Amino acid sequence: GAALSLPPHSPCGPVLQTVEMHTGGEPLRILLRLAAAERAAADGLSLLSLRREVAAAQDHVRRALVHEPRGHAGMYGAVVVRGAAAAEGAHLAALFLHGAGYSAMCGHAVLALARFALDYGLVPEPARPESTVHLRCPCGPVTAFVPWDGQRSGNPVRFHSVPAFAAATDLAIDVPGHGKVVVDIGYGGTFYAFLSAEQLGLDVCSSKTRDLVRAATAVTEAVKKQFKLHHPESEDLAFLYGTILTDGKDAFSEEPTTNICVFADEQVDRSPTGSGVTARIALQYHKGLIQLNQTRTFRSSTTGSLFTGKALKATKFGAYDAVVVEVSGEAFYTGTATFTVEEEDPLKYGFLFK
Repeated sequence: GAALSLPPHSPCGPVLQTVEMHTGGEPLRILLRLAAAERAAADGLSLLSLRREVAAAQDHVRRALVHEPRGHAGMYGAVVVRGAAAAEGAHLAALFLHGAGYSAMCGHAVLALARFALDYGLVPEPARPESTVHLRCPCGPVTAFVPWDGQRSGNPVRFHSVPAFAAATDLAIDVPGHGKVVVDIGYGGTFYAFLSAEQLGLDVCSSKTRDLVRAATAVTEAVKKQFKLHHPESEDLAFLYGTILTDGKDAFSEEPTTNICVFADEQVDRSPTGSGVTARIALQYHKGLIQLNQTRTFRSSTTGSLFTGKALKATKFGAYDAVVVEVSGEAFYTGTATFTVEEEDPLKYGFLFK
């Protein structure tokens, strides 16, 4: 009995229970519930409003889970929100956590959460051989499809995105230290800038990661200063999440195309980036480089892991010509954890070291 009890901790401090997963190497620490978030959701807050509320009043939870000593500079997390926030036909709602704050969409997390929803009983009557999981993300509703054998979920998982679109193409940006470069800006639940690493004198497959990170960060900061983003539904979503450097192979091919995503505060995605794949497919379709239902394979330059993506159907999103994109990948469980806090610990809510 003593071996199963919690270690000494503050009686009023949080006890945080998580399920640990990864998708294509990118970690996902799933917080099973956050009572304060569910209470706020029960008061009728939208998920975007709940995101702001949690950031203002519960940010110590994010820092405790994502930062060291419990996490690390590359950690990623999700808060599962049930009850009122998962209404309107959704099986669960999710808030996404990273080292610098809160995202509006996360494709690798959706792929993992879809498996989690089945295995942890959030879908009342899963169907075989594939079950549908409805999720609410801050950017909007997302539908996932998960193999189900009657006992446990499997891979690959796929999801259908919110409407994705090209926000700008062939945009000239002056990047300090690199001069003029040409970028595309795409939306896949959040906004990214895209350009070939070659424009920055780098190779996405062979250059040192720290050089790619520094260059991508410089592009992100330059775009933020020189281009005004607009989202058709909410200005809360009109922010540039990061920059994705590519190998420049945007035209349709059966061969994989490689990229690296640098987001938030110089955080590097270990996966090909689900929302990034969504946005990149939207850009390729907008430019006439791919057609509907042509599947492309995307490789992460950090781990070599693969996602696939294709444009399913054309649609409108505000004034934008948009597409719904299907992204597919593999998500795996790595364990569970229970985290506690001692009040006298000066680093109880974490620190970030890069």
